[in-house]
This record gives sequence, structure tokens and C-alpha cells, in this order.
Amino acid sequence: MIIELIKAVVLGIVEGITEWLPISSTGHMILVEQFIKFNASEAFMEMFRVVIQLGAIMAVVLLYFNKLNPFSSKKTSKQKKDTVELWLKVIVGVLPAGILGVLFDDWFDEHFYNYQTVAVTLIVYGVLFILIENRNRGKASRIKNFNDLSYTTALSIGFFQVLSLIPGTSRSGATILGAIILGTSRSIAAEYSFFLSIPVMFGASALKLFKFGINFTGMELAVLLTGMIVAFVVSVISIRFLLKYIRNNDFKAFGWYRIILGILVLGYFILIG
Repeated sequence: MIIELIKAVVLGIVEGITEWLPISSTGHMILVEQFIKFNASEAFMEMFRVVIQLGAIMAVVLLYFNKLNPFSSKKTSKQKKDTVELWLKVIVGVLPAGILGVLFDDWFDEHFYNYQTVAVTLIVYGVLFILIENRNRGKASRIKNFNDLSYTTALSIGFFQVLSLIPGTSRSGATILGAIILGTSRSIAAEYSFFLSIPVMFGASALKLFKFGINFTGMELAVLLTGMIVAFVVSVISIRFLLKYIRNNDFKAFGWYRIILGILVLGYFILIG
């Protein structure tokens, strides 16, 4: 049992780091799972990969609780109104991925959850990050706060998030890239990506739990809770790191990282194949 919990700790660390940085949590999970095999059914592992994200989501809730709380007694009436509007923009942004995710989640997993797709998307979006950052060099961002973010732009960013249904794209990577293309600052792009993740990942986790059921063994429950707790702690650190990093840096380093990782994924599976 101790060995299984250690494996859950490792995957929790991977999830906590890669969920928020635009480098694809799925790509890393596929690689790590080649070396870490749980003594569990494939159905449990499919559910575990998604539900472990609940721990990561709680980090966003903790760090942004005041900003996302429209009922805070510390806020003025205008601030409460702005918070409600922010939530409405989040809801608009999650509609495309929410609807298509429910309809085609299993189909995408069946047809695209493989190392070839993950490697290609890692490389392609890595190149896009570099190209777009080069294109935007020296340009002022049009959207520097959430009041500047229109509902139309929020919906457009939501359509970019649909791309993350393809494994290896990275949910945060797709939304951040889309937001930057549409004129947001890096900090707004990152934060809006965090906020979009709350309903999306809660919904995805609920869907997987519904399909799997709640008949966990003691071992499965311990593994799931361990992974979620570790993902929560590491996510707090990762989110703070990313926000601090992008104050003075662009996303090109993540682009190069994705390209290198994509090449490594391809190389590894070709060698063992």
C-alpha cells in the first residue's frame, strides 16, 4: 500500500505542476505512467487522471477566493458587481468546451489519447507560443483588466479552450495562447485560464465520477485522496510561480520546453516500439 501511495504522490506532483503551466498535463502523465504502474483497473486510472484535478482546482479557489467571491463584505457594491460580471464572463467562456466536452469526451479519448497525438500537439503549440510571442514583441496589450474583457472576447477564448479536448494541447496552453492572440495581457490571460478551469474541471471530474461510480476500495480511495492533496499543495506553488514569472518574461521558454518534450515523447516510444 505504501508503494501505491508514493506513486500517487508522484502523479500529484506532476499534475500540480503541469496543470497550470502551459506544457500539457496529459503529455507528462502519459510519460510518467510508462514508469509508474498502479495496481488498479484501467477504469480507475481513467477516472483518477481527471478527478485528481480537483485538488489542483482547490488551489485556484484558495488563492483567488476573495477576488471570486461576490458576497465579500470587504467589497464595495461596484466591486461586487464587477465580480458577478467576471463570473458571467467565465460562464460564457466555458460554454463551448463544456458542451462539446460532454458530447465528445469519450470519442476524443478513444481516438486521440495516444503518444503520437500528444507529441505532435506538444510541438505544434510550442512553435505557436514562440511565433506569437515574437509577433507581439513590443506591442501593447489591448485588454489589461477584466473590465476590458468583453463577452465576445470571453466566448472567443472559450472556443480556443475547445482545442484542449485533443490530448497534449494543454487546457491552460490553449486558453492562454488564444487570449494573447485576442489582445489580452499575459497576466489576464493566465488568470482567466485559471478561472475557466474551475467549472470545466469540476464538471469533467463529476462526469468521470458518475461514469466510474463511488464504489471505491480502501486502497483506491487512499490513492485518489493522496493524489488530490499533493496536487493541491503543488498547484499553489505552481500558480504563484507562473504569475511571478510572467511579470517580466514571456511564454517562449514554455514553447521551447514543449518542443523538446514532444521530441522526447516521440523518440521514447519509437525506441521502445
